Amino acid sequence: MKTKFNKRISIVAALSLAGAVSANAQIKKVKHVVVIYMENHSFDNLWGQFPGANGLDKAKKENIVQVDANGKVFETLPPIPRSSAFPTNLPNNLFNIDQYVPADQITPDVTHRFYQEQEQIDGGKMDKFAVYNNSKGLAMGYYKTADIPLYDLAKKYTLCDNFFHSAFGGSFLNHQWLVAAASPTFPNAPEVMKAKLDASGKLIKDGSVTPDDYAVNTLNSVNLHRKNEDPAALVPIQTGPNIGDRLTDKGVSWAWYAGGWNKADAGNADPGFSYHHQPIVYFARYTPGSKDRKEHLKDEDDFFVAAKNGTLPEVSFVKPTGVENEHPGNSSIKQGEEHAVKIINAVLNGPNGKDAVIILTYDENGGFWDHVAPPTIDKWGPGSRIPALIISPFAKKGYVDHTQYETVSILAFIEKRWGIKPLTDRDAKADPFSHAFNF
Repeated sequence: MKTKFNKRISIVAALSLAGAVSANAQIKKVKHVVVIYMENHSFDNLWGQFPGANGLDKAKKENIVQVDANGKVFETLPPIPRSSAFPTNLPNNLFNIDQYVPADQITPDVTHRFYQEQEQIDGGKMDKFAVYNNSKGLAMGYYKTADIPLYDLAKKYTLCDNFFHSAFGGSFLNHQWLVAAASPTFPNAPEVMKAKLDASGKLIKDGSVTPDDYAVNTLNSVNLHRKNEDPAALVPIQTGPNIGDRLTDKGVSWAWYAGGWNKADAGNADPGFSYHHQPIVYFARYTPGSKDRKEHLKDEDDFFVAAKNGTLPEVSFVKPTGVENEHPGNSSIKQGEEHAVKIINAVLNGPNGKDAVIILTYDENGGFWDHVAPPTIDKWGPGSRIPALIISPFAKKGYVDHTQYETVSILAFIEKRWGIKPLTDRDAKADPFSHAFNF
């Protein structure tokens, strides 16, 4: 005989099941996903003044004040090299970059490498960004949030303020995690390329390959590289799973659109083209002349045509070229974000905009400081907090999402939408933007 308690449990279970079924039905309304992958800024560096976000006003003094390699507090921030625009005696604190270098001008680059970011984070203290950095005190700079071109879109849609790049370090490795949720292997790499660590795991000699044969810092692929590169220094063909292969095998249309791709693929790349920003090309199905390479690796110009004509594939990855992706040293904030707005508007104003989800994020923090200590998941990361915007008719409006996400949450969302098996344990466990949408 059922009790009232058991009936209540049954009702709750039924309602929960109905809610899950409804949510799954709602996500099917998403017909297009567009991922825009920008470059090299932490959350606090760009969005630290956004209303309602966990920003600069939430930072504690002990996380702001920078120390040297031995833990001694700097009297002032270490002087910023390669630029006469900044004072040499900046206080050991945060500072506004705009007052010295406006957002429409280019700053020096900042150090963003696998081992160095772990040293910068300093076990979550976030106090060694200025010392383990070729640009020294520049790491502590931030921009006026209200002045950046993406600000109005963030006010209209969803801004994620607890989103981390999935792997420590730079662009090369995080592009790999965006498509594979794993680090590429490089067995038998030349010894000169390998990092060396002491018994405690402290870095003795930096390198692009870990002692256990994973490529972690900038390296090009045997499938796409500059002329006359040393063949021994090129990453061998990767055979592990990646999202492109999974989408193809599932019958889901997709493409990786890169600024300057056609010229680069023809062996005549523009100076701003970055070979290591093309992660899909590292894999077995995308060798030169292959069917999959021709079908799925395309020029950014093709994206704008498809967006205008309403012929976008179900999943699009868009990678702007170096002068338009916000990368310090190559692109300004204003130039990069104005290009990003152009991409977003091309989707929203086109025939596919009514059923699209646009996810704009950054490959990594670029070496810039952030006050939030990243969670600890495994030896790969996550790294520091970065911006992420969800722009869609289905996104919550004017909303700051505090849920913990990471780069591979993008994979988790795509996998959930199209019923695709996760690539690794990391994307299997990542939150697929569970609080960013109205479904």
